[in-house]
Amino acid sequence: MAERVTRSKTGKTPSKPYNPGFVETPGRKKYTRKSGLFESTPEPFTEYTETNGKALNGNGLANGNGHANGNGLENGNGHANGNGHANGNGNGYAAGATMAAQAEKAEEARASDLANPAIDTAPRFDFGGSFGVSAMMAGFPCLMYYMYIGAFFYDGKFPMPTQGESWQAFLHHLWTLVKTEAYPSNRAWTIYWYFGMTQMAFYMLLPGIYRKGKPLPHLNHQQLPYYCSGMWSFYTSIVLGLVLHFTGVFKMYTLIDQFGPIMSVAILSGFLCSIIAYVSAILRGATIRMTGYPIYDFFMGAELNPRLFGILDFKMFLEVRIPWYMLFFMAMGTCLKQYEEYGYVSAQAAFLLLAMYLYAGACSKAEHLIITTWDMYYEKLGFMLIFWNMAGVPLSYCHSILFVALHHPDEYQLSPWLIGALTVAYLGVYYVWDTTNSQKNQFRQEERGVVDYRTTFPYFRYGRLKDPKTISTKHGNKILCDGWYGKARKIHYTCDLFFALSWGFVTGFKSPFPWFYSAFFTVMIIHRAIRDIESCRRKYGDAWKEYEKMVPYLFIPGVF
Repeated sequence: MAERVTRSKTGKTPSKPYNPGFVETPGRKKYTRKSGLFESTPEPFTEYTETNGKALNGNGLANGNGHANGNGLENGNGHANGNGHANGNGNGYAAGATMAAQAEKAEEARASDLANPAIDTAPRFDFGGSFGVSAMMAGFPCLMYYMYIGAFFYDGKFPMPTQGESWQAFLHHLWTLVKTEAYPSNRAWTIYWYFGMTQMAFYMLLPGIYRKGKPLPHLNHQQLPYYCSGMWSFYTSIVLGLVLHFTGVFKMYTLIDQFGPIMSVAILSGFLCSIIAYVSAILRGATIRMTGYPIYDFFMGAELNPRLFGILDFKMFLEVRIPWYMLFFMAMGTCLKQYEEYGYVSAQAAFLLLAMYLYAGACSKAEHLIITTWDMYYEKLGFMLIFWNMAGVPLSYCHSILFVALHHPDEYQLSPWLIGALTVAYLGVYYVWDTTNSQKNQFRQEERGVVDYRTTFPYFRYGRLKDPKTISTKHGNKILCDGWYGKARKIHYTCDLFFALSWGFVTGFKSPFPWFYSAFFTVMIIHRAIRDIESCRRKYGDAWKEYEKMVPYLFIPGVF
């Protein structure tokens, strides 16, 4: 077998000495700003070099831990055999060699196409194609309104027709509630977009660091630079939010009191920004991997890396700053509201605030590590990512927070010992989740020659593996099989699932809506795990089989 277990090396000595800490530096000097709103190819580009002593192959650097972040290269030798005996005068040898050379070039071109996210060589229609994504675009906003009405006007129960009420009258009643209670008021537009524009300004103006993304095959393996200021943005936002609350300028629990109008604004904004992104990409000729089916392309996206002023990457901005910061501030608003109304904060409210802080904080401190993930490298910016981050995540995952905010603590009281045990377990699982993701993404960066390591709070030493065990693949890259990934192949999914279930469990079982995220995430993560395994087996072949033998457990070490 060609694959073998080795120890990875970090390669050349970096140009600057290793610093176990970090210094945030304003990042505006490396860009020449432009006036255009969207820029798919910011300047200057940085060419990929042999930073780790190995030349880049046709598919760029694959995801080092075995979680495929690209199409992968299919096997195919493509070498035609010319035996040189065709015409008896020796010219057959030349002809045979020419045929072989042509076949080899054709195979190389085919392999390059397969690894190139700019070329959709075999369109795959996820989510049921145009019909499926149409149903999702229409159905999910309706589901969000239905859960909102249930949470606010049906005491957390499923809205259903009362005895003797016709379905027509019931649906008319729901529509009336949407029009009157969730009308997108001027105040809601102001709150939502002031928050969004402030986060954009923080992204570009606060101190941060630069990191390079994965080499992009459709740009001759050039690497886009990313400006990462998430940590400073998060803590600056917290300080600003508390100042606004305690000065009375903006009470944080307004996010709960105005939830319906804000949700409507978020839904409308998601559609509006999706349309702008799609039309803009077409008009500027920045489309990539289009299928020719407008509805499906609108949902999946038309452009890979749209940017504002060459520095603000919209995908990274939307993935971190909008959804998780909103969830954190809703949890904070709930705690502040309880303190004003009851003189204390319930254990459940405090637990949810801690959970949202840890998640939003992790996304912020490790923002520089997400730039090599599938969403950043391959997924286009379409309705799926725009709407989901602007409206879907913050305003549907929040129902555990809403239930706690809308009910007296006596209605969902659990044993203090149970809440304490859940908190301790949550912190332990968070440690595993944080260090697992750090090990994976730090390994990816060091495989590309990036050895800078940040010690942002909360810092865990186990987040970086020195000289980890790996399995070499036929593509020249490696599968990480050390640290937490030496114990279970999808252990980070297990942690995410624990978080989702905890958010529902802490509210009890009186309302189904706090369990929406738990149920949704369970189905999604199982489907994603199956898809990941199939992709890795297809891409890495014998190397992945060896990894499965070495690490037989999928989710829980020693159990499953």
